[in-house]
Amino acid sequence: MGLSIHYSGTFKNDASLSEMIEEIKDIAEIYKWEYNIYNRVFPENSLSMSDYNQHIYGISFTPSHCETIFISFLSNGKMSSPGHLKFFEKSDDQPERNYLYMLSVKTQFAGVMIHKLVIHLFRYLSKKYFQDFNMSDEGRYWETGNEQVLKENFNRYNELLKDFSYAIEAFPMLSVESFESYFERVLSLIHDRKTKRDS
Repeated sequence: MGLSIHYSGTFKNDASLSEMIEEIKDIAEIYKWEYNIYNRVFPENSLSMSDYNQHIYGISFTPSHCETIFISFLSNGKMSSPGHLKFFEKSDDQPERNYLYMLSVKTQFAGVMIHKLVIHLFRYLSKKYFQDFNMSDEGRYWETGNEQVLKENFNRYNELLKDFSYAIEAFPMLSVESFESYFERVLSLIHDRKTKRDS
């Protein structure tokens, strides 16, 4: 739970992975974000192939109070991460295997300014280095470029988290309840609280 961004894409055939890594590394160092560099060069003629090896290419970095952001790829040039490779590549379920190429990061606790910075970085990188890039921003800043919309969505998610924390603390699970019935009760309480607050 928490405001997140979701993204996928492929590395451009004519772009330089090493150059992209250096640009992101420079930004991470300016903001004093921890970063991790993976392989810097794709294997020859590997981009756009359907198959891939077991290595990760690119970089990841972690802004303050944010989940780690992976700007990383499999050898076929499709965005992925070490965790996605580990958990989804051997799945027998095809819809589940699609998650191999779908990345997400929660920015909720990083705040509006970090979220904006990350979105602008993706906008720059997507034009220069990516193709078939897709992003869904729960803050709606990617789609609108409107900071007020972003702030409103951050506030809405913050209120939702407060309501959920309050409900869990104030109404503990009863010994006779299943998890399902407990969460139904908690969500009903949250809904009632939100309705009273909005009216």
